[in-house]
Amino acid sequence: MRLDSETPQQHAPRSGLILLQALVLGLFCLFTLRLWYLQVHKGTRFADMARDNQLRQVRINSARGRIVDRNGQPLAVSEPSFALGLVREDCADVDATLAKVSEWTGVDKAQLLETFRRGKKRVKPFEPLTLITDLPYESLARIEANAMLYPGLEIVVRQKRSYPTGALMAHVLGYVAEANEEELEKKPELSLGDSVGKQGLEYALEDELRGAKGRKQVEVDAFGRQHNEQILDPPRAGGDVRLAIDVNLQRECARLMEGQAGAIVVMEPDTGKILAMVSEPSYDNNMFVLGVPADKWKELRDNPRHPIQNRVTQGVYPPGSVFKLLMAAAGLSQGFVRPGDVVACPGVYRVGNRDFHDWKKGGHGALDMRGALVHSCDIYFYKLGDRMGIDRLSEYATASGFGTRTGIDLPHEKAGLIPSKEWKRKRFGAAWSKGETVIASIGQGYVLTSPLQVARYVSALVGGGKLMKPELVETEPPKVDAVLPLKDADRQFILDAMVATVEQGTAKSLLRSDAVLGGKTGTAQVVKLINPDVRRKTHAMPYEQRDHAWMASWGKKDGKAYVVVCLVEHGGHGGEIAGPVVRKVYEYLFGPAPGRAARAGVPHEPAAEPADVGD
Repeated sequence: MRLDSETPQQHAPRSGLILLQALVLGLFCLFTLRLWYLQVHKGTRFADMARDNQLRQVRINSARGRIVDRNGQPLAVSEPSFALGLVREDCADVDATLAKVSEWTGVDKAQLLETFRRGKKRVKPFEPLTLITDLPYESLARIEANAMLYPGLEIVVRQKRSYPTGALMAHVLGYVAEANEEELEKKPELSLGDSVGKQGLEYALEDELRGAKGRKQVEVDAFGRQHNEQILDPPRAGGDVRLAIDVNLQRECARLMEGQAGAIVVMEPDTGKILAMVSEPSYDNNMFVLGVPADKWKELRDNPRHPIQNRVTQGVYPPGSVFKLLMAAAGLSQGFVRPGDVVACPGVYRVGNRDFHDWKKGGHGALDMRGALVHSCDIYFYKLGDRMGIDRLSEYATASGFGTRTGIDLPHEKAGLIPSKEWKRKRFGAAWSKGETVIASIGQGYVLTSPLQVARYVSALVGGGKLMKPELVETEPPKVDAVLPLKDADRQFILDAMVATVEQGTAKSLLRSDAVLGGKTGTAQVVKLINPDVRRKTHAMPYEQRDHAWMASWGKKDGKAYVVVCLVEHGGHGGEIAGPVVRKVYEYLFGPAPGRAARAGVPHEPAAEPADVGD
């Protein structure tokens, strides 16, 4: 009997073997395809990503340009400071790290979290996100000593703005502060924590001062430490700016205004260069660089004398009798009056059923234009304005640079106001009255000008009729914006009358024998007199009701010419208060006057020979 060793049921099914072989082949092909995809098709990209784990590109901050005065004295400089950044890619526990940073620095954790939240939208994970822009030395030392325990923390060297002169130049320079969301959106080149100009020349010249950031490549180890630095694009420092301002003259003008609210402008009439621009009271712009504390900001904001306001460009005031310079020019150029025409000044001028009084009780008698300017007669200009009409006056004043911005390179300049019939109709829905024209003709009522506009106009009278753009930057070429609508002979007549005002009239406080000076005083009423025949002494009136004191002047000596304008808010009479201040400015510019000892006492002393003290 034969036994078979295998039965048919013991043979493996051929179909199952083929299926197994196909499955193995499919897996091999899948792995091969994946390997090709990773190493060939995507090889370059993944190689770059691998290198990025070691190599990072980091921005290099640029230094902001310096601002110096005309003699090279530094006014705005950049100093090294240390910021704290957080590289999210290297930080395993952000919450714990921020808590520790708060403990080290004293900065509230909620504030750090808010900064971190804002920065996540703008900063790449491998770039340092600035948490604190300026670290005190003690905090810096603690962070450096413990940085190994909290990977991701990085000390970043930055530039911090500093203003050596502080409040002296605050209204000219302005300040920088951390860029807000709107500024970051507008300028992609800015990063979180960057500072930008917010006010003054820092704002106006931002693009020139800021410069451009650079890039560097660094190798980073597992602990986040940087090695093998390579500069890819070097940073470009911002350009330096030299101002026309003389900081020593600026300091003297500020000293003369100490304790007062007001402004002084010193200008070169031929070039439009501003040699001094003082607005008092002022503030220390250094406090804004790192963020002004809330209590300090409230103190500045609520100060009744408004130290943040630049009174030279943003303060607009009734010019009072200083406006008579323009009225004389308008009357002469438009043919309403001739220099020799005599006008009676009885002390009162009646329009309709209303009487308008001269500042001098009983009036000045019969005067021609020269006498009217020298003694600042109100009645003369009441009559001239009444003949001219407000619309002619408005048109002429606008053509002479009033009621419009001067174009100075400072933000938020105010244009002032020269009223007209149409303006009043739009503003109040009411008709213009002749009495309002009379008031406007002596720089009262709705008329508002800035000290800079007055300085520009006087400069045009001295400088051949050219209305120059007021220029703060020394290297900028002079720019003529317009020409006064005034004949040279009439312009010279007004200048001669200003000289006579110094020699015989309301500006006697400026008189000196070694220079030619011309001036025009102004006393601008702040509140309407209930009884114009009763004039109280300035010191007997509440401060906010006292008149503004003006002095607009020019001086020439040894081939040099200057225009000096001073406004003292609620100071009283222009000749008594603003005059002595301007005299002392000329003593600085020209030296002490012969025969008059230079006195360093109270700058607002009465004039030595007071005349026509009503103006």
